[in-house]
Amino acid sequence: MKLLQEKIIQEGKVLSPSVLKVDSFLNHQIDPQLMKEIGHEFANRFSDQVITKVLTIESSGIAPSVMLGLEIGAPVVFARKRKSLTLSDNLYSSKVHSFTKNETNEISVSHSFIGADDNVLIVDDFLANGEAVKGLLDIAAQAGANVVGVGIVIEKGFQDGGKLLREQGVRIESLAIVDSLEDGKVTFATGEEK
Repeated sequence: MKLLQEKIIQEGKVLSPSVLKVDSFLNHQIDPQLMKEIGHEFANRFSDQVITKVLTIESSGIAPSVMLGLEIGAPVVFARKRKSLTLSDNLYSSKVHSFTKNETNEISVSHSFIGADDNVLIVDDFLANGEAVKGLLDIAAQAGANVVGVGIVIEKGFQDGGKLLREQGVRIESLAIVDSLEDGKVTFATGEEK
């Protein structure tokens, strides 16, 4: 997605050969117009599927998921990382390790919001090692839901997550695939550099 690549080039910051900071438009401050375009692009890429629920993980997956949900008329369910007083029983849960934050969280979704009659599209902001997607796939499997695919805003193509998930037969549509963050430059699958 050219618009997204341009935004990464303009505002993204390479912090290391494995970390790309995009907090000015995706995961701290949100660019609503870009999120609208991202939702539209995901809707186009998965237009061959009937989607009854969009499943994501808090918090950075929520904005693109809501825009997709608005575009296709489907509810958005997000896995919570922390349990609250109102979310304690009848939960599907899975453990997810974040390499960026170096922490493991137990994510949870209420039985009330996902079930065996759902066709689920999983959406997340980044795909690196695939841990968040694996956790969401696990929750969908526990619910007996059918996963129609995974939509990723930015995939780190130089890490194994996308490759391993695709080898397992998971359909993944990534809007921007970063091939390298070496030497402080963002190189996309198309060969563009920052």
